[in-house]
Amino acid sequence: MTQEEVIKKENDQTFEKEFLPHADSLYNFAYHLVYNEDDARDLVQDTYMKGYRFIKSYERGTNAKAWLFKILKNSFINEYRRKTKTPRLVDYEDFIAYEDVDESSGIGSLDLRTEMFQNLVGDEISGAINSLPADFRTVILLCDIEEFSYEEIAKIVDIPVGTVRSRLNRARNMLKDKLRNYAHQKGIKEMR
Repeated sequence: MTQEEVIKKENDQTFEKEFLPHADSLYNFAYHLVYNEDDARDLVQDTYMKGYRFIKSYERGTNAKAWLFKILKNSFINEYRRKTKTPRLVDYEDFIAYEDVDESSGIGSLDLRTEMFQNLVGDEISGAINSLPADFRTVILLCDIEEFSYEEIAKIVDIPVGTVRSRLNRARNMLKDKLRNYAHQKGIKEMR
């Protein structure tokens, strides 16, 4: 085996063992960023392509999940910037096809974790999380759903740990405000 073949084999093994197990988590996070299954899948695919392309900068055995989440977040930001600078084009054929789709087809989320999360917390809570500004929604999802540490979130989002704590506190307070009436309807008393 040549040196190049050995390196490729090692990279393939790293990709398979350390990167691929995080596909569902990446999709779940991407979906909460873009709210569209196709765009979320594209974002995850782009993340994996970049991850493989830059695998030599990944330190094997470290936190692959955090490394991939950072790539995904940066890809999302870059795509968002690109789209805001480019006028949106609508294809007439796509519009007609969309109008012809039977909305009762029952197409749901492809991610079981997303469905479980939505069923557990209800539409009101899921809607409240989704209505948060992106910076606050991101830290809530990374901390409370994906269970990253503050330090890992700081690396993923490129902010100091103190800012992570601050945003998480503010996000939780925003959720508390948004869900106060819902909690009263469910008979939950506010804790001080």
